[in-house]
Amino acid sequence: MITRLIGRTRQQESVAPEVPAGSRIYAVGDIHGRADLLRQMHSLIHHDAYERQAPRNVVVYLGDYIDRGEASPAVIDLLLDEPLPGFQSVHLKGNHEDTLLAFLEDAAFGQGWLLYGGAETLLSYGVRLPRPGSSAQELERAQAELQARLPARHRRFMAELRLTHEEGDYLFTHAGIRPGVPLEQQQAHDLLWIRDEFLLSDAEFGKIVVHGHTITARPDVQRNRIGIDTGAFASGTLTCLVLEGAEWAFLQT
Repeated sequence: MITRLIGRTRQQESVAPEVPAGSRIYAVGDIHGRADLLRQMHSLIHHDAYERQAPRNVVVYLGDYIDRGEASPAVIDLLLDEPLPGFQSVHLKGNHEDTLLAFLEDAAFGQGWLLYGGAETLLSYGVRLPRPGSSAQELERAQAELQARLPARHRRFMAELRLTHEEGDYLFTHAGIRPGVPLEQQQAHDLLWIRDEFLLSDAEFGKIVVHGHTITARPDVQRNRIGIDTGAFASGTLTCLVLEGAEWAFLQT
């Protein structure tokens, strides 16, 4: 069932973070091969934007389009072939896309990747899985099969993904940022992989960080960050943060 969760304004804060005037921003959390949920979310976003009639609509996808779910190729096809009409689309990179790209260059990355979602992606592209504890030759065989079966446009899509996006007082990235490091000096590994150092920090980051990567049962709204990975691949709940002016809300499948 599709539901909508209404948020609140941050008027009780001394300085309320805002997005640019005239813009309505939609940030979509980790999809992980759930093309069915992405279609539902697109329908929700389209209906919401039609009701609001903002001059500018932007949808920011926070990465992890692949792995764990069963329809990774369909997710990428949907993003490429059926973008939301009239929207600016921003596609950010997740650690799972980063690992697939690494596996294409070095088969040794397959041992870890297979354990946290890569197996589902290989199967979805028609690649025969290596057996657990497989030899280097088996991983290289799977690598060669994926290289042959992965559409060039899918590989290009993942290779061209961005690490960050900014809108007003908000920074969007997949995993988070390293506290104490200026935003312009953040390293790719942290933006894609960081957890506790970021999640447990009460530091001011310069902007409110909107991120996925770390699963929570409900959106994780903190003073300095908003986490929107609600484990869609297993829970069936894909979350989207909606920002306009100083207001925020959530859409969920």
